[in-house]
Amino acid sequence: MIARIWNGRTRAVDADRYLEHVRRNVIPELASIDGYRGIRVLRRQNGEATAFIVMTLWESMDAIRAFTGPDTDAAVVAPEAQAVLIAYDRHATHYEVAIDT
Repeated sequence: MIARIWNGRTRAVDADRYLEHVRRNVIPELASIDGYRGIRVLRRQNGEATAFIVMTLWESMDAIRAFTGPDTDAAVVAPEAQAVLIAYDRHATHYEVAIDT
């Protein structure tokens, strides 16, 4: 299994809007891709900003490619998400899942 990690930040007042975007748009899209195995969204409030770490789980790089297209390192950030993010990674990082309980 492969974990795909990406980071972004919103203003604190926009954090719930970002999470709603993930629930309404991102999760249904990912769930339709063969080889998608789940998502974890971590949230950390820091003053007037909220940081997010998004980890999606995948069966293979081919499954990730079905989501990203040919450049698997490129972040996939929809315009709706870009509208509430004040900063975000332009690239994602991939890790082999070594332990999963």
